[in-house]
Amino acid sequence: MLEFFATLHWGAVLQIIVIDILLGGDNAVVIALACRNLPKELRTRGVLLGTLGAIVLRVALIAFAVVLLDVPFLKFAGGLMLLWIGAKLMMPDHSDPNIKPTDQRWAAIKTIIVADAVMSLDNVIAVAGAAEAADPEHRLALVIFGLLVSIPLIVWGSTLVLKLLDKFPIVIALGAGLLGWIAGGLMIDDPFFDRWPALNVLGAEYTAHVAGAVLVLAVGWYFRRCVLAKEAKVAH
Repeated sequence: MLEFFATLHWGAVLQIIVIDILLGGDNAVVIALACRNLPKELRTRGVLLGTLGAIVLRVALIAFAVVLLDVPFLKFAGGLMLLWIGAKLMMPDHSDPNIKPTDQRWAAIKTIIVADAVMSLDNVIAVAGAAEAADPEHRLALVIFGLLVSIPLIVWGSTLVLKLLDKFPIVIALGAGLLGWIAGGLMIDDPFFDRWPALNVLGAEYTAHVAGAVLVLAVGWYFRRCVLAKEAKVAH
């Protein structure tokens, strides 16, 4: 163990931690949105387990990142999934007594892991690139070490967003819109669209970001309104 730390490329570790901080904001928002409906006594555990699951999956993705990013329609499919998750997270809180708190927690964890896997397709390239500076036999261990160090930062960020969600419900819409923004950029960046130069310009990419955010907010708002109207009708 001491030999590992003695030969560790600390510059690469620092780069990975900085990358995780810079790219962890959207992850913290997803984690907070997914855990917001959990009982308060389960929130911290849900945030921690969801973060750990997402980190483990990201390590696995790093080994295949370069290949995955070249598969046509994979990013597009991932973007569609993010659009659905973003709209779903705008749904109103349900306190169904028939649903056990532990079931709610595992449902939140699954949402976190799926969303993080999609958003990490690009992020893992940056982490893998930073690890290239280290010796080949240390690269995977370096990535894991750097990601583990970043866990407290992501958990703290998620906890902070959860507090904001409790005080300012508008943050839910902002978080869902962020997912739509990411989804739009992910979809237009799919290798399939590289054959059309008109889609490989900054204006097209920005338009895709905006369209994704607007679509998530519009669809999420519509279905949220339908659910609330149905519940009000049943209550009367």
